[in-house]
Amino acid sequence: MSYKKLTTITALSLAMLAVVSVAPVAPKAPAQIGIDIAPSCPYGYYDFAPYSCSPYGYYGPDWFDGGIFIGAGPWFHGRSGFYGHVDNRYDTRNGYQGPLPERGSAPFQHFKGNEARDGNGHTGNAGHSAGGEHSGGFSGGGHAGGGGGHTGGGGGHH
Repeated sequence: MSYKKLTTITALSLAMLAVVSVAPVAPKAPAQIGIDIAPSCPYGYYDFAPYSCSPYGYYGPDWFDGGIFIGAGPWFHGRSGFYGHVDNRYDTRNGYQGPLPERGSAPFQHFKGNEARDGNGHTGNAGHSAGGEHSGGFSGGGHAGGGGGHTGGGGGHH
């Protein structure tokens, strides 16, 4: 190999190394939350960021279809015009500081809805009273009527 070719290859290699070393690199955030996947929570999640798990009893049976949470916020997949009851005493924006659910939590079974919301957190009229709703929501299994052995089933009364 001639001296001229060797010098040219060395110069090109150094130039490429210089370009790569000064190329901008995006800083990495310690934690980034995407909105592609809904939070995995036993009784649903709040309809506002950061979409923390909501406690048992926050959402009424309207918010469950066959024991499966119909979603809230960016993952809401209920019917158009939907308003379902919530018990806003369990809303962290209203001062609730009690425990939030863990997997395997025992059912609450005493839902006392006092407000109706659509899937994006707007209050409105559900078209029925919360008094006839018997179960606080999730009953497991993902099968119509709830999972085996759970009293009240999921899905609720619409």
